[in-house]
Amino acid sequence: MQLKIGNAPCSWGIEAPDSARNPSWKTVLDECQKAGFSGIELGPVGFFPENADILGEALAARDLTLTAGVVFRPFHDPNAWEDVLDGAHRTFKSLVSHGAKTGVLIDSIAEERALTAGRPNEARRLDPADWNSMMDRVETIAKIGTDEYGLNIALHGHAAGFIEYKDEIENTLERIDESILSLCIDTGHCLYAGFDPIQFYKTHRNRTSYFHFKDIDPLVKAVVINQRVNFYQAITQGLFCNLGKGICDFDALFKVMQAANFQGWSTIEQECDPLSNNTLVDAHANHNYLNSILTNL
Repeated sequence: MQLKIGNAPCSWGIEAPDSARNPSWKTVLDECQKAGFSGIELGPVGFFPENADILGEALAARDLTLTAGVVFRPFHDPNAWEDVLDGAHRTFKSLVSHGAKTGVLIDSIAEERALTAGRPNEARRLDPADWNSMMDRVETIAKIGTDEYGLNIALHGHAAGFIEYKDEIENTLERIDESILSLCIDTGHCLYAGFDPIQFYKTHRNRTSYFHFKDIDPLVKAVVINQRVNFYQAITQGLFCNLGKGICDFDALFKVMQAANFQGWSTIEQECDPLSNNTLVDAHANHNYLNSILTNL
């Protein structure tokens, strides 16, 4: 196994590119480098400079590689197609400009699903017509990323979107050909959605090209689900804790990844409150924790 681990802007609370609560993009790069990482994801397009020269110089000055980028847009909304296209082309263009190879597709948070995140038996599912319409949009963007930009495009199930639960992810994989759509497994979102990311990887390891590593505090999870807390509010309550402090068994996961000879980049995502004062401390702790597991494999 040749696993390279980067970080992502959401570990600094970056969810929208222009939020007044965001730290500066240079602070994110500085802390990522200081914490020991050699790679970072693009984050929401527009947070980092889209001028390739400016961002390229900043990455090089810190010995950082741009590893991947996420199209986090409302694929479920037929009226948001122009927004989805805009996010896809801008993201893919930035990735190609910096030599990154992976684009990740996420159906972004829907207000009604945010209220039922983590509760598969309560969440409203799309009816067949709306589901097929969404699948057409996902497939179109996957083809654009693969055929026009030469990228590996991976599907990421995400809490509070309409591709969150195990059946929804697997239905998407069944619908869209693996030649244009691989799988990104997010350990935290799997656990929040009620299924085991390790077993999920065992089932889909031949299609899995990328990982997002995050952990979940079981006490916070129990509270936010029982009290039906909005997903974004759950994040600010510490749902995603430092790696190794929650319920994800990273040691077991890495052993399975090693047995499958996983190759390439994956990314730590400790989604947090953007006003957190612990981002550098957390990034450093997460880096050291996963490196210690890799060293002992």
